[in-house]
Amino acid sequence: MPIRMLPMHVVNQIAAGEVVERPASVVKELIENALDAGATHVTVDLMDGGLESIRVRDDGDGIVSDELPLAIAPHATSKVETAEDLDGIATMGFRGEALASIGSVSRLEVVSRPRDAAAGAKIVADHGDIGSVEAAASPPGTCMTVGRLFARVPARRKFLRTPRAETGRVRRVIRDLAAAHPGVHFVMTSDGVTRLELPAHRTLRDRLVAILGRELADSLIEIEAVRDGVSVTGVVGTPETARPASTHQIICLNGRPIADRAIKQALREAYRGLIEPSRHPVAALFIGVDPSRVDVNVHPAKTEVRLRDERLIFVVIRDAAREALKQHDLVPTMPLPEVTMSPQPRQLFGSGLTATERSVAPTPPPQTSHVASVPVDGVRPEVRWMQVHDMWLLVEDEHGVVVVDQHALHERVLFEQVLERIGESPLPAQQLMVPVAVDVNSDAAEVVTALTPLARRLGLDIAPLGPSTLAVHAAPVLLVERRVDIASFVEDLVDRAVAMQGADDETALRDVVDMMACKAAVKAGDRLSDREIRDLLEQREAIERSTNCPHGRPTSMRLTLDDLERHFGRS
Repeated sequence: MPIRMLPMHVVNQIAAGEVVERPASVVKELIENALDAGATHVTVDLMDGGLESIRVRDDGDGIVSDELPLAIAPHATSKVETAEDLDGIATMGFRGEALASIGSVSRLEVVSRPRDAAAGAKIVADHGDIGSVEAAASPPGTCMTVGRLFARVPARRKFLRTPRAETGRVRRVIRDLAAAHPGVHFVMTSDGVTRLELPAHRTLRDRLVAILGRELADSLIEIEAVRDGVSVTGVVGTPETARPASTHQIICLNGRPIADRAIKQALREAYRGLIEPSRHPVAALFIGVDPSRVDVNVHPAKTEVRLRDERLIFVVIRDAAREALKQHDLVPTMPLPEVTMSPQPRQLFGSGLTATERSVAPTPPPQTSHVASVPVDGVRPEVRWMQVHDMWLLVEDEHGVVVVDQHALHERVLFEQVLERIGESPLPAQQLMVPVAVDVNSDAAEVVTALTPLARRLGLDIAPLGPSTLAVHAAPVLLVERRVDIASFVEDLVDRAVAMQGADDETALRDVVDMMACKAAVKAGDRLSDREIRDLLEQREAIERSTNCPHGRPTSMRLTLDDLERHFGRS
């Protein structure tokens, strides 16, 4: 076939395939234009999930009538003049193809009026056919209406989901843009019903609480850090607020919502050992860097960027989140159900008061109670504790009563101790009088050679005994003293080594130490002596991240005095 130039409407439809994936893509582009125009109020109205119509109205600067044809022409923009400008993009939009792309796959109507103009003007692009500019009544600002999206591109339309699902995607786009611009009032309606309204907020925290949920207000920890030209502000949630998906994460770079795996991985590293690996922390991060250190032109929709200092940003985010979590009391509160007291007056035993009279009687200040404990070595410990069902430790603190999972806490203690010791020298090993034979499959046997350096750091001496058998000649003293089944431990170790081939050394080490700590820790059902309980609770105060085991599960929960008093009708 001969080479020929593509018609412009085909070129625009190809561009639309990169920029306009679904109604949420349209909304994102139109809101970004509104923000670049200085809007302080943005309203988004959807019909049928955006498939029937999308209307975005703003009170920004507006477009003069003579420039309306250029506004919907391909690669026409007021934000870039030279190639050098691409090295310092500071606006939300800049490529100049968004409106042209939208107008090639829908009926796009643009009505706009600059603030100093006496009247507004209108132009329509109907699936690539551009009309003439007409006078139109309009308040200051711009209103863009998109109808019949993908009506002439049925292959694209069939990949869209239900109107409800598409509405949810639009809502998330507005949420992320609103998070980055707390001074702008956003409203979203769907089929005539208001689905989201975010008035302008004075502070970033107020905006984030409104977006992430007021139930999280007390669980959001503020973070702030500046290092080598990189600034990070925002909030991270306490570990118990972690979600099964990353939908409660907002990441913005220089005011632009982005999706970046490295930044999300930095968050995961900050929460390592505080949440289960399958869960995702709640977070809203706002990163600031010199625009010249970011390439925002690598993706047509501008949702992905290329960072020149990716490792630096990773470290700054990870360390800032870690430090914020370290400074916060992470012991989760155990909520008690609300109790409704009977309104009927009744005589209290020996009090001479009815329940109603008692509720208005002066309440003496609460008295701190102590649970007596047997002294250890003649010294009464500062903390009075109780072991319950050989599983839980009950400890009093200034906020109430803390219930401690003895296995989870001991696991965290051992994990931190072993990790610190391995950083200095290999763990003490004990030679076995009779080597322990461990049967493994042939695939697992092949990883033993690669496993040898790590095994020696752990105090393990393992060697092949046959094609599918290993011999353990020495084992860590910790496991021997805790009477851990060495064969079972090595089987699990080799299985993990096979599963983690290709993982970095630090991740592999922490994973194995985690397994070792779990096997060596005291178990539910173990009766502990007073000395053992005292030592464990003292170590709880001495180590970092004692609120969670290495797997991320909580080691303790708190019953607050306020909850107890409310539950028992004392307040």
